[in-house]
Amino acid sequence: MSFWRKKRVFAVLLLSFLLILFYSSPFLSRLLYPIKYKQEILQNAAKYDMDPFLIAAIIRVETNFQPNMTSRKGAYGLMQLMPETAEWILEKGRFSPEWIHQLDKPEVNIEIGSWYLNWLHKQFNGNDYAAIAGYNAGQGKVAKWMQNGEWDGTLEQIEQIPYGETRHYLQRVLYYYKKYHKIYADDFSGVRDTLKKEASVMTPSRGS
Repeated sequence: MSFWRKKRVFAVLLLSFLLILFYSSPFLSRLLYPIKYKQEILQNAAKYDMDPFLIAAIIRVETNFQPNMTSRKGAYGLMQLMPETAEWILEKGRFSPEWIHQLDKPEVNIEIGSWYLNWLHKQFNGNDYAAIAGYNAGQGKVAKWMQNGEWDGTLEQIEQIPYGETRHYLQRVLYYYKKYHKIYADDFSGVRDTLKKEASVMTPSRGS
């Protein structure tokens, strides 16, 4: 092998090594998978006993952290809440009725969405997969699928879900959940524990 050919091979190997090192670095991971509104997510995860990475993953899939998005169906804000769903949440959770006009505010939208996720989680007896599917398709539809034996609520039988959109939604949310957990687990753990302790000594809120 000639001297210049050896140099080219060495250069390619060095470049490949640097690329692998760069792509596996925490800096790039955080650049590719950022989490915005961390404080609001962590506070409401602690308040409503939800996994902050699940809240973040749903926001990523719904709007990619863009607070002013409105869907063609009329869903608002970071967590894409339909007005009728938001009105029901505000009444059920005893929130301020004025919040219906503030769905584009991140702090309002994340709190309402987190409360709703907690409610779905309880409705499906702690089944995360069913709660995520319910967030997309509606609690009633998912409950009907499970009651009729169309879907057993497991990830292994995800292909049983009648709605292709909901199957894809569940897969995407879980993908980002795993990414966020891998990248931010150390960052979130200490802060979340502190916020949970603070939330536990506070007077129960309107949304409790």
